[in-house]
Amino acid sequence: MKIGIIGATGKSGSKISAEALIRGHEVIPLIRNASKLPDNRDSYYIEKDLYELTYEDIKNLDVVVDAFNAPVGREELHQTSLSYIVSLIQGHETPRLIVVGGAGSLYVDDAMTTRLMDTPDFPEEAKPAAFNMGKAFDQLKLTEDVNWTYLSPSAFFDPKGPRTGKYQLGKDRLLTNSKGESEISYADFALALVDEIENQQFIDQRITVCSE
Repeated sequence: MKIGIIGATGKSGSKISAEALIRGHEVIPLIRNASKLPDNRDSYYIEKDLYELTYEDIKNLDVVVDAFNAPVGREELHQTSLSYIVSLIQGHETPRLIVVGGAGSLYVDDAMTTRLMDTPDFPEEAKPAAFNMGKAFDQLKLTEDVNWTYLSPSAFFDPKGPRTGKYQLGKDRLLTNSKGESEISYADFALALVDEIENQQFIDQRITVCSE
C-alpha cells in the first residue's frame, strides 16, 4: 500500500514509518521540514506545511496517517489540523484516514461516563492536549463521507518500550494489562496501527491498544 504519514519524523510517526516499511509498504512522508528525514532515505516525500496540503497531493495514496503532534501552548491545533485533513478527504473513497489519537478521552468506568482526563490524578500539564484531542475526536465522529479509524494509546505511552509483537485491543474504554497497568510502547502501537491498515477491521470507529 501507499501510506502517507503526517508527522513522519515524530515519536509515533517514525515508529509507524519503520513498521510499515518492514512490511513492504511504500511510505510517503508528508512533512514540513524534509531535513529531519533520515540521511539514508531516498524515497519520495512531500515537503509542505500541513495546512498547505491539497487533495492532489494525497489522491494516489491508499492511507493517510495523521501523527501530527501540536506543540505546547498551541494545543488547539489538534482540532484545526484534523479538521483540515478531513476536509481534504471528505467525499472521496480514498485515501483512508488513520488518526493517532490520545488516551484522555477514553472512559475509565463501565457506565462510560468518566473519561481518563476527568480523573483526579490526570496530569494538569496534559489536560490542554487531551481536551483539544477529545474535541477533535468528537467532531470526527460526526463527519460523514470519510473512511476513518481513530487509534488511542494507553494511559502511559512509552517511547522507550520494546516491540514485543503482542498487544490487546479495545474500543472506548481504557484497557489495562495483566499487571493492572495501562501502557503501550510506541513500537507496539505502530504494530497495531499497521495491522489495522492491512486488516481494515474497524472502519469509522475508535480503538485503543494496550500491552498484554
